[in-house]
Amino acid sequence: MSSSAETRRAHQRRVVLTLSLSQLLSGIGNGASLAVGSLLAVELTGSEAWGGATTTAISVAGALSALPLARLALRRGRRTALSGAYVLAAVGSLGMILAPVLGSFLVLLAAAALIGLGNAANLQARFAATDLAEERHRGRDLGLVVWAVTVGAVAGPNLIGPGASLAARLGLPETSGPFLFSLAGMVGAVLVLQIGLRPDPLILAGAHAGGASAPSRPRLVDGIRAAVGVPAAALGITVVVASHGVMVAVMSMTPVHLARAAGHGAAHQPGGHHHADTDTLVLIGLVISLHIAGMFALSPLMGMLSDRWGRLRTMLASQGVLAGAVVLGAAGAQDEAAVTVALVLLGLGWSMATVSGSAYVAEAVTGGRRVLVQGVTDTMMGAAGAVGAAGSGVVLALLGFPGLNLLCLLAVVAVGVWVAAARRGASAA
Repeated sequence: MSSSAETRRAHQRRVVLTLSLSQLLSGIGNGASLAVGSLLAVELTGSEAWGGATTTAISVAGALSALPLARLALRRGRRTALSGAYVLAAVGSLGMILAPVLGSFLVLLAAAALIGLGNAANLQARFAATDLAEERHRGRDLGLVVWAVTVGAVAGPNLIGPGASLAARLGLPETSGPFLFSLAGMVGAVLVLQIGLRPDPLILAGAHAGGASAPSRPRLVDGIRAAVGVPAAALGITVVVASHGVMVAVMSMTPVHLARAAGHGAAHQPGGHHHADTDTLVLIGLVISLHIAGMFALSPLMGMLSDRWGRLRTMLASQGVLAGAVVLGAAGAQDEAAVTVALVLLGLGWSMATVSGSAYVAEAVTGGRRVLVQGVTDTMMGAAGAVGAAGSGVVLALLGFPGLNLLCLLAVVAVGVWVAAARRGASAA
């Protein structure tokens, strides 16, 4: 083994460790936002139709910032891009603390948008794990970094109870409490990245702004052209994007559905101040944390399966798991246990799709264009999440939780058919 190869592997181990630790810390903030954000939106507006507003803001901001983050990474490296996003997400956590204090829905939306930049950084971190990775371990390394968010993301919703107690001691509303932990997590992630990502993996990989294959001012259209020109990249992006949209649509409305089923959501009146009590918040936190565990806890296994089974087989299996999740969610909408199991399956399907699809994209495109296409992938993920979150509130109000799940099933089946066709074509070739 050459000394150059061993040095590269040593750098890769450090990169994976650093990214994993930063994901753990930033995940606390993202988990709390998912669990409490939709309830805050309903509380401040008095309408369940606005329940997806915070998730929409997070998704839109993530979509709009993905390509600028990719551009910044090309010019200044992953460390600067990821750290800058987490700094702004820390400001967003502060805004989430203040929104219920001020009773301001606009402050809530602005804060959620800033937290969306932290989400965009989390997505970019998984691709940063592939900058120096060997091809045979790309799925594993990507999965390890995705997995690392598990501890923080699962802890986030379960900090609702302790956060409510801490907020009471500080004279803050109960719903402000979890975001005190979010703020600390984002700041910690910045410190870890500043220390651990030296030297920068993207610069070491030779894919920085000086690369001949990357335009000096990359635009969304540049990445789209690069992706469209490679059918494998287009398929991988579609799997990741569609699976993310389905996951966000169902997940973002689950807290509202559970609160309504517990007898709280339907009690809102315009101008009223009623909101879910602490016991209901804790129950919702538990369900969402189990869902997030499904998303991230088995990511290393998903990565290894993707390396061994092949990307296409794993992507096809992911659509089967997602289909099972939404069918169970529709059939068992009035059963808390069934909804919980459906949310866990939803997370597992998302994990399989995201890990295998992202690895497929990373392999399909090379050089500086790879970072552009990765930025396009994350932009479209955010857009799909925004559409899913915005539309899910309206669908929930009109068709209920079963109707929302069945609509998502149509998208899952369509993507599954495309992947199956691609796999048959690959086998024939």
